Formats: sequence, structure tokens, C-alpha cells
Amino acid sequence: MTASTFASLGLPQEQLDNLQQMGYEQMTEIQQQALPAALEGKDVLAQARTGSGKTAAFGIALLSRINPRFFGAQTLIMCPTRELATQVATEIRKLARFQQNIKVVTLCGGMPIGPQIGSLEHGAHIVVGTPGRIKDHLRKQTLNISQINTLVLDEADRMLDMGFAADIDSIVQETPHNRQTLLFSATYPENIEALSRQYQNNPVSIRVESLHTAHTIQQQFIECDRDDRLGALERALAHFGIQQAVIFCNTKQTTHEVCTHLRDLGYSALGLHGDLEQKDRDRVLVRFRQGSLAILVATDVAARGLDVDDLPAVINYELPRDAEVYVHRIGRTGRAGKEGLALSLTTNKEGYKRDAIAEQIGQKVNSMNADDLSTVPADIERPEWITLALAAGRRHKMRPGDVLGALTKNGGITGAEVGKIDVLEQVTYVAVKRNACNAALQHLENTPIKGKNVRSRKA
Repeated sequence: MTASTFASLGLPQEQLDNLQQMGYEQMTEIQQQALPAALEGKDVLAQARTGSGKTAAFGIALLSRINPRFFGAQTLIMCPTRELATQVATEIRKLARFQQNIKVVTLCGGMPIGPQIGSLEHGAHIVVGTPGRIKDHLRKQTLNISQINTLVLDEADRMLDMGFAADIDSIVQETPHNRQTLLFSATYPENIEALSRQYQNNPVSIRVESLHTAHTIQQQFIECDRDDRLGALERALAHFGIQQAVIFCNTKQTTHEVCTHLRDLGYSALGLHGDLEQKDRDRVLVRFRQGSLAILVATDVAARGLDVDDLPAVINYELPRDAEVYVHRIGRTGRAGKEGLALSLTTNKEGYKRDAIAEQIGQKVNSMNADDLSTVPADIERPEWITLALAAGRRHKMRPGDVLGALTKNGGITGAEVGKIDVLEQVTYVAVKRNACNAALQHLENTPIKGKNVRSRKA
């Protein structure tokens, strides 16, 4: 039993069994450093990015302090975006499966407030949400946080960037002074140190190397003319045989241009930027995570909190202005020991950016000329999966097992033809194999779920 195993933490056996079922075997670096201090009830100030295992680091700790018999809010987790809050809530629910009746409520903007008020009336142990919507509930007195014993500020740097400092302050003032405060931030600007001094008591300070095992990510600069970026991107996708990737752009306008060009070539591509309506953002993100969308073209703000298993490639269509942002972008590939590819289109006038990146990551990145890329057209594969949208979600008590059962029973499609299932508040998304799509839609048309007919369509 080494210090890198969860068994070394003295957790209950039921909790260890649940972690094993979730695929948690060895602790990640952030978990090894943060969990012992957090389980002792100490405040923690940690630098860790999305994908480092930080949700489990604070989730395992906060669950140890929950009293299941008291249905008041005992943990408050603040996140910068609805996507991240939803991801965190989903992970906490899984981590809490070893205990009976732990209720997690998500409070985010972009969703009707009525159902949230209804959920809170029935009591909640753990509240996860964005500062603006949490403040709305406090103002309406539909949320009481006077009994909070653990406060988590997740991606605190991003919350400050988005102008949430005043909201965070007014919320924290309503929590008890003797609470435990866990603060996680991808970067450590001065305002994070100030935030820690303001809200934490002698925190244990932890910094995890921001670029995980850089040798698992093959990095490549591709020098091209400024006017030939689209052509260079097209040839790079073919040259490296890329079928799935996140492509980062610096502006919304550029995401439109890149998306249009890729779709004209025959790629399955969609854009993700700050102006999308929430339901469209959800649909795009779910489709990409479920593998029914090949290429996601995104701005940094829109992609914050994006967490995709086994992402083979990240492409910087434009280098970011800040070398630290480059590290966050490429850190979405090459996870869990898998090989990843990070390509960056760059012009000959951006030498200063390339130098800053080399200094940030502590290594020189290989560079090639766009003229040396293959000119053979890409062999574009259609995604293996298609995502279906069902017009019922968590609000209708829908569960993944209900959807799987409906699809596979009474002569439906096989379990092997059903992929990931994501249950959101009002809608459920399920991935099915492309060749089984029509059969799945037809079967759902004639198969009630939980005794009701549920409309379904391609997402």
C-alpha cells in the first residue's frame, strides 16, 4: 500500500470499492499532494488545470465531511462556467455513490430558475454553481449557506477574469468563518494570492507542473504565410492523418471562417464561442465528447472546462498571445499516458511567441515549413457515432439505464451499438453507431421510456 494509492488515505472500504469501479487506481499528482491535507480539514491553495484530477481531489475530501441525515447545504462549489459546473456535479455524484441519498444540485445561469428553486426546497447536501446564479438564489432566499462546512473555488483565476470577484465576495460573506476553503487555479496571478489571503486560513500551498509529462505530447510548429493559414490547416490535417481534434482560434470570427472551410471540405465540424446559446453549447460539447463530431473549433473562453477522454490532437490555428494559454490548450491531449499531438500554425513574424513558449515549457518545439506538408487530399472518415437527442432529462427523472434499456429491449439495437449517454436537465443525448441510427430512432418511436413516449431526433 503505497502513498500513491487511495487505500493509503484511510478511506472507508465502500468508498475505495466505488473508486475502483470508477477506474481510479493510482492517485494523480494533485490528488497525492492535496488529499491528505484536505482530509485533515486544512485549507488548500492548489495550482492545477482541468484534466489533472482536481475534481476528485476536492470531491473525496468534501464527501468525508457530509452528514447525510442533515439535508441542508454543507458544501458549496463555485465554478466559472455552466459546462464546468455540470462536469463537476456529474463527477461528485459518481464519487458519492458509496453513500446513500447524497443530493447534489447544480445552480447555473442560462437555465430556468424555477426547477432549481424546486430542487432546493427538497434539500441538498452539495451545491455546485456559477457565482451569478448562486447570488440570485441568495437574494431570493431560496438558498441557505449558513451551514456550509466546505467551500470550493474551482478555476478561481477564470472566475476573476470573468469579473465575478464582487459576486464571490458577497457569497463567501454568508458562509461560516470556520469553514474549510479549497481554492484551485490553473494560474497564479497576484489576484489569486490576494483571494487566498482574504478567504483562507494558513492554506497548504500546492503547485502541480502545469504541462503533464510533456514527452507524451508531440509538439510541432508549422510555419506558413499569414494568408495561407486555411490551406496550411487543410494540408496539416491530411499530412498527420487527423480525424478528431480541437482547433483553437483567437476570435469568434475566425472560428466561423475555419468551420465553414472545414465543412466545405467534408469534415464534421462545429464552432464553440461565447455567443452561442446555452442549449447549443451543450449540444456541441456533448456531440464532441460522444464522438459524433470530428472537429471542434473553439475560442479559449468557450473551451474552458472542456474535458474529453482520448483527444488525439490539438491544433493552434493561431498562437495565443500568452505562452501559458498555449500550455492549457495542448494539455487537453496526451492524457493518462497516451500519445497526443499538438500542431501550431505560425508566421515568420511570431518568433517572439515561439521563444516565449519554449521558455514556458522548458524545451524547444520542432518547426517545419507548410510547403513540406503532404499535398495528397485527406481521406476524411465520417464519425463512427451519431448523437440522438431525447426530449426528457434529469427533470423528468431520466437515467442512463432507462435509455439503454429502451434502445436494446424487444428487438432493438444491441448494447454494443450504444455509446455514451449524457442526461442533462431537459434533454438526454445518446450516441449510437452510424449504421444503427435509423433502427434506433424507429425503435424509440415505438418504445415508451418510464411509461411515456419520448420524442427523439438526430442532434
